[in-house]
Amino acid sequence: MKDKLFSLTKNFKLHPSDFKLLLWWIAIGTLLRFARLDAKSPWTDEFSTMVFSLGNSFRMVPLEQPISIDVLLQPLVRSPKQISALAQVQNAIERLLDESNHPPIYFALANLWMQLFPTAPGEYVSLWVARSLPALLGVASIPAMFLLGKIAFRSRSVAHLAAALIAVSPYGIYLSQEARHYTLATLLVIASLCCLAVTVQAIVQRQPLSKKIALIWIIINSLGIAVHYFFVFTLCAEALALIELLWQQKKTQTEKFFSLFSSHLKTIFIVALGTMMAGLVWVPVWLGSADSRLTEWIYSDERTGFAWLSPIFQAIGGWIPMLYLLPVESPSLPVVIISGLAMLIFFIWAMPILWSGLRAQLNSLENQENTKFFVVFVIVAIAIFFGITYLAGIDLTRAARYNFVYFPGVIVLLAASLAVTWNQYFFSQNNKQHPPAKISKISGKKAVILIWLMGLLSGLTVVSNLGYQKYYRPDLLVPIIHKTSLFQNSAQMPNPPAKVLIATTHKTHVQIGEMMGIAWEFRRLYPQANLIADIKFFLAHQENAYCQKNNCSAGKSLEKAVAKLRQPTDVWLVNFHAPVNLEAQNCFSVKKLNGASGVNGYNYQVYRCWL
Repeated sequence: MKDKLFSLTKNFKLHPSDFKLLLWWIAIGTLLRFARLDAKSPWTDEFSTMVFSLGNSFRMVPLEQPISIDVLLQPLVRSPKQISALAQVQNAIERLLDESNHPPIYFALANLWMQLFPTAPGEYVSLWVARSLPALLGVASIPAMFLLGKIAFRSRSVAHLAAALIAVSPYGIYLSQEARHYTLATLLVIASLCCLAVTVQAIVQRQPLSKKIALIWIIINSLGIAVHYFFVFTLCAEALALIELLWQQKKTQTEKFFSLFSSHLKTIFIVALGTMMAGLVWVPVWLGSADSRLTEWIYSDERTGFAWLSPIFQAIGGWIPMLYLLPVESPSLPVVIISGLAMLIFFIWAMPILWSGLRAQLNSLENQENTKFFVVFVIVAIAIFFGITYLAGIDLTRAARYNFVYFPGVIVLLAASLAVTWNQYFFSQNNKQHPPAKISKISGKKAVILIWLMGLLSGLTVVSNLGYQKYYRPDLLVPIIHKTSLFQNSAQMPNPPAKVLIATTHKTHVQIGEMMGIAWEFRRLYPQANLIADIKFFLAHQENAYCQKNNCSAGKSLEKAVAKLRQPTDVWLVNFHAPVNLEAQNCFSVKKLNGASGVNGYNYQVYRCWL
């Protein structure tokens, strides 16, 4: 008998007005994601994406010797060898698996994308091109969320609100403006949740599950794991939410529906088995990752006192910007204070509205099961994050980007809640026993519009670099180096050196990426050839994170390099985590000259060496 696909056609036909409105959400989301796309400095993870996507290696960068900006940035130049497109993709995959710990699907796709934008011989890869692929995938998430809202709640209002919210979500824009793989992972989470929503509808409506949907679901899940290993957390949350739903449905099953319920279990088991087999392929790759030190930053130290609460505050700091974010990272303190107060006031005003809408959906005969399912999905995903953070000592709350695991689930629940407000109904706040109280049609729509406009303003905050700033800010450090060291006059030092040596300790390609950020900014801000030639970098390799003074090769190698300098040079120790004695090389600290000792992501100490 031919499979009966749970009927979506009658609920999913787009009216011309739906199509036009969806185009508006896509247009707004596109403008926000592509606005000032290459204005922010790339950071070390983005350099990893660009280098590996080109099929290049960080091992091209020499260690233990002074190198020029051009040598440091050489991995960002496409190989001059003329090889086929397939061979280029193969190189990208091989370099990634050899030097990093990520699965390769996105990097292979990025390689093909970059091939569409050829560069001149010796020219660096375009940052705009590298970021445009994630931005485009972020745009694709807007109609995808429309689809998820329509399937999950069979509602035009929920579908449009889901698309409208993700279009302006500051978190979604932040992911879209980074040359990373998180927007592709988010898109696959949405696709997996669409398949899951079809399954939930079939179970609740007691319809047969489609084998075609099951096959598509397996493919999507397999791709998701091959894009980011944390996609597994999405699958775990889906599985536990589905188990809870099946358990509740089993209580209501009669003998008449027992065979259908068994069929549901069989199909779900096939999906789970197929997904698991696809995931197991990556276990040996993950276990054999090139360098476990790449993930050391995420491991928690021993927690004491208030440190036990830090993951909670970090998590909250990641949840709120899914909906709104004002300029809390502005350089102006009054703006920061006003923004913080405005966000708090908005939170106090909006939460009762959002909670009322969600509670109404949970009590709705039509959408009760669907709403409950997505609530369970989000709660379980968050519980997984906290469980791993507190029990395994791997703090997943440190990086907001990992919230892609359940971000679409949050958006569709917000859309479902606001759809209730838009349609003028929510429960009385004073008495839970009262029936839904009708409010003013204008006030309900005004509330939704105001919440969306807050999201739009928040999106502009991210675009303007007043929120979700990069952890590394070479755009702040480079002007300090230039002002302090290069061709400047000073009352304390009338003739400061024109040569600069920027040194750091090297463990993995992360540190190379940190220095690449500085080099990239020097070329962008001060492209004069003679100035660029006066800047050198030194990567002092160090195996251990900490070393004793007499047993630290990084400090010794820098001392030897400084001793070989033949003209006055300013030596900048940037993120240099090793003891070093430069005073013995006729150098002295200039702390009083440059004042502060660090900017975002970069700690520094400056020595002036008269040789």
